[in-house]
Amino acid sequence: MSGQLPTSPVFNAMNFKDESNTLISISDSGRRFARKIDNQRWKFTCSYKYLTRAEFAPILAFITKQRGQKETFTVIPPKIKDAQGSETTSIAVNGSHTAGDSTIAIDGFNADSAGSLKAGDFIKFANHTKVYMVVSDVTPSSNAATVTIEPPIIEALANDEAVTYDDVPFTVYLTGNVQQYTLGISASNLSPTNDLYNYEFDVCEAF
Repeated sequence: MSGQLPTSPVFNAMNFKDESNTLISISDSGRRFARKIDNQRWKFTCSYKYLTRAEFAPILAFITKQRGQKETFTVIPPKIKDAQGSETTSIAVNGSHTAGDSTIAIDGFNADSAGSLKAGDFIKFANHTKVYMVVSDVTPSSNAATVTIEPPIIEALANDEAVTYDDVPFTVYLTGNVQQYTLGISASNLSPTNDLYNYEFDVCEAF
């Protein structure tokens, strides 16, 4: 692990992908068969535009430290880093769960209010590097709820394992060994004498 991508400046844009590899075959009778052949992964492209040298230099230095695809690091995507739901307290796994489970018992919710977590929120368990998505709105009862996630967990969960739902870090690696940026492109509302940097990079979730 080689640290966390600087959170400032933030990306101007992010192209987010959900990769779920599936093998499809069609029988002679026309029946369709589908089989999952690999773990699901999140992938995204981070784009920066019109950075000054002072803004860009820490980003470039951090990316250079990754030595191409060799190292892993964490990214907290600015636009989706926090849950949409109303939950504000520390929550944790209730009971143990085995790999392959997609319904996870969680307790410690602040209140029994609808939408404590919402479909589309990301969560991460304390001893996992994998990030999961909540796929149904969560309404606790007696401060506990069963949370449906995708993909199913790839390793076991222990009782009382903490659940992160805000500032969720994605553990990733660069998908390319060559990084390049453009210099000398100026934003229309800035002085044309300023040399500004444009840069983007692609990452894939590591676990």
